[in-house]
This record gives sequence, structure tokens and C-alpha cells, in this order.
Amino acid sequence: MTVGVEEEFLLVDPSTRRPVARAVEVLSRVGDLPPGSAVHRELIGTQVEFATGVCADLAELRDQLVAGRRALADAARAEGLLLVASGTPPLADPAPPLSVGERFTRIEGMYRAQVTDYQCCGCHVHVGVPDRDTAVHVADHLRPWLPTLLALSGNSPFDQGRDTGYASGRMLQQAGFPGSGVPPVLRTAARHDELVARLVDCGVLVDGSMTFWLARPSPRYPTVEVRAADTAATVDDAVLQAGLTRALVDTARAAGEPPELDEQVLAAAVWSAARYGLTGWGVDPFAGRQVPAVELVEALLEHVSDALGDDRDLVRSLVSRVLTDGTGAERQRAAGSPEDAVDLLACTPAGTGSPAP
Repeated sequence: MTVGVEEEFLLVDPSTRRPVARAVEVLSRVGDLPPGSAVHRELIGTQVEFATGVCADLAELRDQLVAGRRALADAARAEGLLLVASGTPPLADPAPPLSVGERFTRIEGMYRAQVTDYQCCGCHVHVGVPDRDTAVHVADHLRPWLPTLLALSGNSPFDQGRDTGYASGRMLQQAGFPGSGVPPVLRTAARHDELVARLVDCGVLVDGSMTFWLARPSPRYPTVEVRAADTAATVDDAVLQAGLTRALVDTARAAGEPPELDEQVLAAAVWSAARYGLTGWGVDPFAGRQVPAVELVEALLEHVSDALGDDRDLVRSLVSRVLTDGTGAERQRAAGSPEDAVDLLACTPAGTGSPAP
């Protein structure tokens, strides 16, 4: 199965360590990119995105991610800025300017204060599927595993210079949007489209491409799009998300009916993953009870073991590194101050982010 990744980044002044709204200027300086890849603006002018092309394997994906980070980091440096890989800005000024555009204006008009300072950055993984019904079937089966993908990726502990106490402050902010979190069981593309159209009619979504679920059929590509993760502190962290997600999709395609799970327990699992990451307790969605988060990681690895195939050793080694070195959130806190966290996560000339893999 093919795989691709979209990574969102912050543009930061190296003196103040605060984001600055210079996305248009930085994107105009981006040079050569890997085949099929692209860079984009985001809602807030302090953010930019790199989207890989369609990749056949994790090695190709990693090469593209390194090249994309390098291209954006070089363009940012030419503007006197840093490209920073954090799920939220450790330091920020209130109400940065939104990007210019009719759709961005509609989004601001609908969500108001929820988006005026929404400088959250995620790592979105796309996995190719043959059709939209398969995408919905897969999303139905991904539901119990989305919190663990989030726990592995927590990389946003700071907000406005203070420690939130969460591994993923980004998820805390995203929860303010309508329908955020684990998607409902929908079974078919027709039922998915019917529900999304109803939410648009209810006035809580700008359009049909703007659902906030952590997994969904992509509105643009023939893929399942998984959006559980904070933007990755390093390229290897992004490769880990891609490897696990692709294996989950492969496993789900062969599965029958999705498991019956309590929606409140799933919501509790997302909250616990955002709160504690891998450092404390998680929630087992199947058993409906509190368990050490690392046990959920091992259960995920066991669940996708066959689907990992030749990537098994690589993915397990990347998981081991996160368990040893900590998630991005743990590394940010260990760096010291929010200013030190910015310096830690500034993408290097090698394009990989720090620490180097």
C-alpha cells in the first residue's frame, strides 16, 4: 500500500522564539521538492505545510520528509526565521493574523475565538485504499487505536510560555471544534457522506471537507487520512506514525465487523493520551479500564505484527527509541524552558529536526 505524510510547522523568530506570520514570504523561497510533493499555507500565517508525494515504502517516505524539511528550513532561514516542529508554539503572541483567502475568512467567521490563536500543527498520514467504502471500513476499525497513535506522538506541552501539564496541548485545543475525536462507526461511504452533509446543514462545518475526526476518508485523495498525531519532533517520529498507520490500515482491510466500543470510553482514551502521553496511564478501549500507556503500545504492535512485514524491525526500533528517549513532549520539558524547547525543535540543515536520528 502507498503512503504519504503531511507535516505542519511553525515559523519562528530566532530572537524572540515566537511565531511570526511570514508564510507567504517563506513559501515563495522554497526551492526544489521531491517528485509529487508540495508546500502549502495553513489557516494562520505563522504556519506552513509540507506534503510528500505518494511513496511506495518507508525508505522513500523518509527521504521525502528529510528533503521537505530541508527545503522549508532553508527557505525560512533565508527570511531570517526558524522552522520549528512542535504541535503548539511554546511561546506565542495572541491573535496572530489569519491567512488571506475566502475559505479562511469563512472559517474564522464560523469558529471565531476558537481559530484566532489556533497555531496547532499535526502530522497527517495518508494510506492508499481502492475505494471510499474501503476507507470508511478501515476508519471504523482504526477507532480503538487512534488514542495510542496520539500518545506516541505527544509534542505540544507548552502554551503561551506555560506548561499545560498535557503531552498534547494541541489535542486539548482541537477538542473545542464540533465533532473532534474518534469518528463514529459509519460502515459505508454513503452513510459517511450523509452525516457530513447533515453537519454542514446544521451549520457546524464550513463545508464537507472540514470534518475534525482523527481518521476519515480523505476528501481530496484515494486514501484513509489519519490525523491523530502532533507534528513530529523528528523525521523518524513521522516515519513511525506512517509505519504504524499503514500496518493498521492493512490489518483493518482484512477484518470483519468493527468491534462494539463505548463512545465515552473512547473519548476518555483520547483525553488520557493527550494528558499523559506515554508517561502514565492510558485507557484500554476494549476492556474499558485504566492501564499503563506502554501496555497499549505493545498491544498495538502485536495487533499489526503480521502487517508490518519487512518493516517490523524498523518500527519496533523506532518505538523503542521513543520509549527510551521520550516523546516530543518529554523532550521539550527536558530541554528546560519554552525558549530551549524552540531551539531543540528547530529543523537542522540536514532537514531532520533535533535530535538527529
